[in-house]
Amino acid sequence: MSVVSIIAPLLVIAILGYGASRSQWFSREQINGISQFAFYLCIPALLFSTMWQVPLSQSLNATVLLAFYIPVVSCFLVVLAFGHWYLQRPWAKCAVMALSGSYSNCLLVGLPVIVAAFGEAQMARVFIIITFHSAILFSLTLAFGGQGGRRQALKDLFVNPVILSIGLGLLANVLAVPMPSVAKASLSMLATPAITCALFVLGANLHYYRLNTSWVPALGLALVKLLLLPAMVFACGHALGLSELDIAVTVLLAASPLGVNAYLIAVKLQQDADITASSVVISSGLSALSVASWLSLLT
Repeated sequence: MSVVSIIAPLLVIAILGYGASRSQWFSREQINGISQFAFYLCIPALLFSTMWQVPLSQSLNATVLLAFYIPVVSCFLVVLAFGHWYLQRPWAKCAVMALSGSYSNCLLVGLPVIVAAFGEAQMARVFIIITFHSAILFSLTLAFGGQGGRRQALKDLFVNPVILSIGLGLLANVLAVPMPSVAKASLSMLATPAITCALFVLGANLHYYRLNTSWVPALGLALVKLLLLPAMVFACGHALGLSELDIAVTVLLAASPLGVNAYLIAVKLQQDADITASSVVISSGLSALSVASWLSLLT
């Protein structure tokens, strides 16, 4: 399968969402309704049902997790140190900068690309990685981010529907809870539109983010996110002896654009929300090129 045939359908759905939002064919309230449906029902159903049924022995791989998270945490710490000691910025602002350079939109971009390129069999592998993604990076950000909004941000982290659905699915799997046929059919119906809705909402929401005078530092962070981080994951994967498929999955997750949740953390901490919003826009726009480039290299 060619890179164009993998990327193009995903872009079409995201562009359709952007066009629907920009033309006001769908109001912001309607987009929010689709977003609620996707993120609180469809995606959790997909995550929960997949983790409930997947053979854990084939999906849990500590080396894969290390190959992804060693570069991710290293990238976070490098940007943090650069911002504080070279740019002379406060720790709280540097923490948000570091999050912007290391936090991937795994669910809305990475997962659809990986499923399109390598099939649904890779979903569980992606979900295992996603389980720790927000917890690790948000905890690091909050540790350096000062007191503003920390309690609410921590609360939001632990009631996150993504983390809850993966955790509950894993628990049901470990306990060998049988899945009733009615539950299986219902979850399947809810899970079917998850990726399509997520891509549509991603495109629609980009209309509401605006570039501003902070686009220069935002561009720098976007380049760190899209070029440096996946290169680090690629090198680490090879150093740890991962298979080509595992390297491809981890690199494509790392090459995904900055996740919108980073902006929400910046708002709650009241630190550089404008730069983070610009980074979301720039990295999302450039990710079509970066993901396509990495995909052509890896397949």
